[in-house]
Amino acid sequence: MNLKTLSIGDYAVFLIYFVLVAGYGWWVYKRKHNADATSKDYFLAEGSLTWWAIGASLIASNISAEQFIGTSGSAFKMGLAISTYEWMAAITLIIVAVFFIPVYLKNKIFTMPQFLHQRYNGTVAMVMAIFWLLLYIVVNLMSILYLGALAISGISGLDIHLCIWLLAIFAVIITLGGMKVIGYTDVIQVAVLILGGLVATYLALNKLSTFTNTPGIISGFKSMYSEANDHFHMIFKKDNANYMDLPGLTVLIGGMWITNLNYWGCNQYITQRALGANLKTARGGILFAAFLKLLMPVIVVLPGIAAYVLYQKGMFHQEMLSASGVTDPNKAYPSLLNLLPSGLKGLSFAALTAAIVASLAGKANSIATIFTLDIYKKAINPAADDKKLVNLGKWSVVVAMFLGILLSEVIGNALMGEGKQGFQYIQEYTGFVSPGIFAMFILGFFWKKATSNAAMFATIGGFIMSCFFKLLPRFADLSFLSPYGFSKLALQDDKVTKLYEIPFLDRMGFVFVICVVGMYIISKIDGARGVKTNGLEIDGSMFKTSRAFTAGALIVTGIVIALYSIFW
Repeated sequence: MNLKTLSIGDYAVFLIYFVLVAGYGWWVYKRKHNADATSKDYFLAEGSLTWWAIGASLIASNISAEQFIGTSGSAFKMGLAISTYEWMAAITLIIVAVFFIPVYLKNKIFTMPQFLHQRYNGTVAMVMAIFWLLLYIVVNLMSILYLGALAISGISGLDIHLCIWLLAIFAVIITLGGMKVIGYTDVIQVAVLILGGLVATYLALNKLSTFTNTPGIISGFKSMYSEANDHFHMIFKKDNANYMDLPGLTVLIGGMWITNLNYWGCNQYITQRALGANLKTARGGILFAAFLKLLMPVIVVLPGIAAYVLYQKGMFHQEMLSASGVTDPNKAYPSLLNLLPSGLKGLSFAALTAAIVASLAGKANSIATIFTLDIYKKAINPAADDKKLVNLGKWSVVVAMFLGILLSEVIGNALMGEGKQGFQYIQEYTGFVSPGIFAMFILGFFWKKATSNAAMFATIGGFIMSCFFKLLPRFADLSFLSPYGFSKLALQDDKVTKLYEIPFLDRMGFVFVICVVGMYIISKIDGARGVKTNGLEIDGSMFKTSRAFTAGALIVTGIVIALYSIFW
């Protein structure tokens, strides 16, 4: 029997999901769409999303192939520690809700390039707008398409190229309805992905319980904890083989903060969900997303660890997890789903599709927003009316998705056959630019003297320094750093040779500090020369929170502290 097939029952479950999402999206579009809608209403759903829609849309856009496939693959290799991206994000979301969102809303900022234009100047904004377009298409869009298609193909047996096209077409259908359709259909998407993800986790743990005398998920979890105890540590020591990916306390006090704060607070793709709401609604939605983030490792991490144990127990055929003879962690989740019974496999398949499509739709909408409002409107045709902008935005979605399809082969060639972790791959190469961007944003928020010259230094200089620190070990002897964990072993010409490399999270921390110091010095020099700056409107009352929000934030923080204490 070919495990890579879906039964009639699976297809029936998936069809129900497809009809539900498409039908609801059409209903939202017909009911809420206005032929004379402004471009901001189309791209941002200004004032029409509720707190629960914002929170669900944040998670639906975030949880995609990167998490289901990439994070599960990393969990297969390194264990629970990869949950730091989820649990630290929960606290990060609270910080964004308290300090970032009020600044955006008070200053009527709707896109990230608009913030840069308003705070610095048009040159900085245009450079970053073009850069973000390239980053979203070349890195994010095509990686979601490739990893998603890899999973869909692994479960259904369909050709991976066909899967790429089908996912792209489904996402385009959702995206063309605008942010309102995306926001409200994401409520269904996140419900399906959580339900389907929990079902997959439940059945995986139940299967593990067969190795004990007591059936049930509790017994299955105990079995998994016993068989893979080394996979249940959140903080790696320097002698751990995975230290290069998650270097010890850096996940708590170092580069992980830069990764999360840049992603959740300075990212058009994410903040766009909350920028069309009032402060109370936006904060409520972000807090809801923080609670959902705490749940995500149950859905995307535990299945990866379960797959590792089942693989060790011989429950998977070797070819199910191999690529060119190398064990491929990216195939862990699809292989696990192939063990599910008919019907439930279809539900998990729908959950995976929901995660991929929601993320693709959100990314495509952000691409269209930046291109239309921040490039075309400002630099090409300032006189364009709203109707023309909306139509151009729709064409931008189609073109961006087509480019993502064409470029997805690049990601495929980079990952296929090498056993690389897709999630870590994306995080590392996004990290080449995030330190400089975050430095530019954080000083732009809270230091009125930061100048546009300093911002350009952080943008371009940050990227150059990231490349420098990445390539430095190839040209310099860094052996003196080995006691601090900056080393790894590599097999070259049948001889074990020591190579020294700075973990990418630490690299991000170093670059961020250099960017902040550089911006401070350049801004001081500019200030002495009389260069004027454009400060934002900020007052202390903006950062006050309601009692309900404060209570929720404390609960989230307490849960994260407890989880780290238990699984340190």
